[in-house]
Amino acid sequence: MKKTILFLLAFNFFTLNILRADEGMWLPMLLKSLNESDMQSKGLKLSAEDIYSINKSSLKDAVVQFGGGCTGEIISDKGLLLTNHHCGYGQIQAHSTVENDLLTNGFWAMNQSQELSNPGLTATFIVRMEDVTAKVLNGVTDNMNDAERDKKINEAIGVLTKEVTSSSKFGAFIRPFYYGNEYYMFVTETFRDVRLVGAPPSSIGKFGGDTDNWMWPRHTGDFSIFRIYANKNNEPADYSADNVPYKPKHVIPVSLKGAEENDFTMVYGFPGRTTEYLSSYAVNMIMNESDPAKVKIRETRLRILDEDMKGSDKVRIQYSAKYAGLANYWKKWAGEVNGLKKLDALNKKKAFEQEFQQKVNSDNAAKEKYSNLFSDFEKNYAQYSILNKQRDYYVEGILGIEAVNYALTFNETIDALVAGKTTTDLAKNIEKLKADLPAFFKDYNAATDEKICAAMLKMVSENLDKSQQADVFAEIEKKHKGDFSKFAREVYSKTIFTSEVKMIAVLNDLGKSYKKLLKDPVYLLMKSSYNKFYKDVRPDYNALDAKIALLNRTYMKGMRELMTNKKYYPDANSTLRVAYGKVKGYNPKDGVFYNYYTTLNGLIEKENPLVDEFIVSPKLKDLYLKKDYGQYADKNGELRVAFCASNHTTGGNSGSPVFNGEGQLIGTNFDRNWEGTMSDIMYNPDQVRNIVLDVRYTLFVIDKYAGAGYLLNEMKIVK
Repeated sequence: MKKTILFLLAFNFFTLNILRADEGMWLPMLLKSLNESDMQSKGLKLSAEDIYSINKSSLKDAVVQFGGGCTGEIISDKGLLLTNHHCGYGQIQAHSTVENDLLTNGFWAMNQSQELSNPGLTATFIVRMEDVTAKVLNGVTDNMNDAERDKKINEAIGVLTKEVTSSSKFGAFIRPFYYGNEYYMFVTETFRDVRLVGAPPSSIGKFGGDTDNWMWPRHTGDFSIFRIYANKNNEPADYSADNVPYKPKHVIPVSLKGAEENDFTMVYGFPGRTTEYLSSYAVNMIMNESDPAKVKIRETRLRILDEDMKGSDKVRIQYSAKYAGLANYWKKWAGEVNGLKKLDALNKKKAFEQEFQQKVNSDNAAKEKYSNLFSDFEKNYAQYSILNKQRDYYVEGILGIEAVNYALTFNETIDALVAGKTTTDLAKNIEKLKADLPAFFKDYNAATDEKICAAMLKMVSENLDKSQQADVFAEIEKKHKGDFSKFAREVYSKTIFTSEVKMIAVLNDLGKSYKKLLKDPVYLLMKSSYNKFYKDVRPDYNALDAKIALLNRTYMKGMRELMTNKKYYPDANSTLRVAYGKVKGYNPKDGVFYNYYTTLNGLIEKENPLVDEFIVSPKLKDLYLKKDYGQYADKNGELRVAFCASNHTTGGNSGSPVFNGEGQLIGTNFDRNWEGTMSDIMYNPDQVRNIVLDVRYTLFVIDKYAGAGYLLNEMKIVK
């Protein structure tokens, strides 16, 4: 009976793999050989060359990595860039004050002279990709230890990237794929003058707030608009009043046709990180240990922030972006656990591993390479999970205390001063600390942080064995009887790390003043926690991490050798990818079905004037009452807000263009459904949906709501 059940699980797993037509984040340069025919059979009217080409203009030339963590798309021949509101949120916040609150009120430049510069914001294009596996792994042998292997690989990467960057205006980087079994080089062009053009008010751009985050149905107008500027030669340049709008190689046409059920869709962007090929031992740790711990820690921090933000507009503005960042993955991790359990992911992984082991046992050559693979996984994860728990509580708990995290930025510099080192690097570090100080204190509230400090220390104390806790915890027990609130009050009443004025004075003469910091209670708290983690945890953690990385590389190689019934797409690693699927709704639970699109009618139904997240602006409501939708209404006269589809996406795909089969923009990707967040680890075709802002709603807000219709004149609108 047991063998029969495992066989059926394995059969179901492989059947799922064969039928998961919408699964995958594919390298654009390989679409011709791997995906073109399948994509065209599903409704794509373009060729692989139209999507990615190094010989002619293609869609890749209108897709950028926005700010390093999102995606954006070029929608005009004057460098107009569309991305998500939450991707531009940090810039919108940076331009906001209590007196001029762009977050709440929105912002629209009515001409180019009103567009706002954003120091440090970049937009990066991919010029070309190249498989450099043979060059990177040349001379690398199985007999090398990790240090030797890494040294050889890094030397090769250095030579290859230098060949590009020293002989051209372009940048370049090389990333490992399939756990280091392959390597690809990406040649880039990065623009450094990116200006804010427009953003809707939070009542549109963040409608539904954290309540609706990761959820479907959705009614969030999650977009913002920027413009890329270049020098007069159309090349990247630092901000200058003399810069001109960038002239792109390709402009994406914007469609008013909309998306209907079962229509082909394609997402083009920079997905951040997935781990689709993990062992069952890793999935068990994530699902049953790590994710639940991180959810619990962040839930506590969010509760404290929420209370203080509701009590003060100043704190609300200071912490709005931080809160959103914290809440984003708090909710994601919770959904991931739920989705993995619903999919029965652990048993499916085990069934796959049993099938793999059977293949190994029947092949003498495979036995030599893979026979001990799973016993090694089991042995290493038994130790790794213990250390990973300590790491989670250090990173999410201790470093979740802002003053402690800030004190950590001084650690290297103060250690150097204590050792009597006076180097050029030390001087640079001090200057950086001075430069970073205003930004930290602009968005910092000591009273809030004190509450978080007490709560985080309490959680660490309750969830880690005493042997796993830093020495400071024994002192708290001895001096304060384990009263963490009392300890935090004392620390925050004496520290200078919470005072901008005092920290400026210290930094102006750090060569002498650093001795004050050595006795500072926040610095002592940081140092005790830091020493515990870096001396007792990190060395063993890194050693096991390296062993597991080798096992993953071996396992990945074995899968591709022995389990040949599927195409293996590489895990996401913030490089340019294509995902494709179809517009469709889904059943989140028994007796419930979600339609594939939402409308302004549904947004109005969610209105709640007593809850900030669900306030509808009077102007938007007036347009709704008048049904003044113009050319942006669908064939039934409704204004659609969003739709969902089965494209495989993850973090980093925020802001990605969503195309129809003709390569026209029909929406902007901005989220996933909560039930499908497990797709970073295992894809479930019945539950995984990406959430897309219908571009017709975007245009409606720009034109009818904001009165910035002049921007549409730059676009190629397809009716």
